[in-house]
Amino acid sequence: MAIDQARLHRALNPSSVAVVGDKGPQYQWLSNQKDFTGELYSVQLDEKEIPGIEEKGITNFKSLKDIPGEVDLVICAVPRQVTPYVVADAIEKGVGGISMFTSGFAETREPEGIELQAKLIEMCTGAGMPLVGPNCMGVYNRKLGVKFGQGLEHGEGGDISVISQSGTHGIGMTNGAQSVGIKVTRTISFGNGVILNESDYLEYLVNDPETPAIAMYLEGTRDGRRFFNTLREAAKKKPVIVWKGGRSTAGSRAVNSHTGSLASSQSVWDAMLKQTGAIAVGSIEEAIDAMAALVHSKEPQGRDIALIAMTGGQSVAITDQFERFGFNVPELSQASYDRFAEFFMTVGGSYRNPFDAASTIRSEAENLQKILEILADEPIITGGVALEFRSRGYDKPEDLDEILDILDDYRTKTNQPVILVMPTHGVMTGDVAEAASVRDSCAERGFAVYPSFERGAQGLGRVVSYHAG
Repeated sequence: MAIDQARLHRALNPSSVAVVGDKGPQYQWLSNQKDFTGELYSVQLDEKEIPGIEEKGITNFKSLKDIPGEVDLVICAVPRQVTPYVVADAIEKGVGGISMFTSGFAETREPEGIELQAKLIEMCTGAGMPLVGPNCMGVYNRKLGVKFGQGLEHGEGGDISVISQSGTHGIGMTNGAQSVGIKVTRTISFGNGVILNESDYLEYLVNDPETPAIAMYLEGTRDGRRFFNTLREAAKKKPVIVWKGGRSTAGSRAVNSHTGSLASSQSVWDAMLKQTGAIAVGSIEEAIDAMAALVHSKEPQGRDIALIAMTGGQSVAITDQFERFGFNVPELSQASYDRFAEFFMTVGGSYRNPFDAASTIRSEAENLQKILEILADEPIITGGVALEFRSRGYDKPEDLDEILDILDDYRTKTNQPVILVMPTHGVMTGDVAEAASVRDSCAERGFAVYPSFERGAQGLGRVVSYHAG
């Protein structure tokens, strides 16, 4: 169907939301909207459920048509056989759009489910009704507090938006991004995608001024040619991360039963993503790692990187991983080495790049500052700095802040990336709770933090490749 962008905008940025069919005792969908900044209504016929809804201070109506004024978004959580009646009322009411959590349609391959889905398509297409789903988690809007889960943030600003065919992965990518200090502007989980599909949402987000970058999880596409063209144009304007599910033969079968999508050959997808300029990833961890590098790193100017480790063995390991993912670890100029020799006094340490810094920077923030000042003046370093970061030993919060201030000064002065690697095992690890606190502090300051050299190198490498074209 031809998408009415103004109507879709109403649904994704609602001033009023009506939840149809929510049930206690949790009242999941109504409770999810506790931070919603607009008008929230309930539609419920079951007399047993209405007192619990009203106890939450939410006005309940027996029909969508009884709600006064406009309704921008309907969240539909009724049994599948009831959905045509909800859609009919929404059409008559002239709502902005419908987010349909209800499942049990064509993805089941049951005659009843297939027939019901066909009926929804016919109704929505004829009325020009934007339908998100069915079989989806629906719409999250950080700024307005529209949510499909309790852990989602509410606040101003945003770094990236998420499109996901899977509700689970939509939640996982959103929560995972938040856990590494990324503000997700909006997430759209679209399930079966029978009216609006991946290309429609991608087109919307490319033109959304509040979405600087886009991350996608897809299991298939309704129109491969359209998606290819849309993605190619989108990637010219904004970074687009794409995680394609169903890579294996068995995974393809699982895709068909999950959202009813037809999974294409993985080699076709790989070729398409390469041609469009999108950032291809293969798992949720890789997606979050790429997001962290994209959002928290300055745009890399090249692949010549400085690596700082805390032991000799780790300096070898970090070099192997960064070279594996296409980085160069160059020798520095003699002038830089002369400056290092004035203070780099660690027995057995090395300042050749990679740096075996050990106690040289563990003991004094001043020495880290000296190292970074020399690297900032070194023209051969174009790809920034990757630093093995200790997760313990900060007696006071200001000790950690001092280190992060120094790192922030480097990326401000050079306009180059700084990524932190905080291994989850080995000599630099400490108390788990302390490590998590340090990691969170780093993320809050806008640093990409990785649990291994491999993931740090791969995440940053993907972003370098994107910017290199």
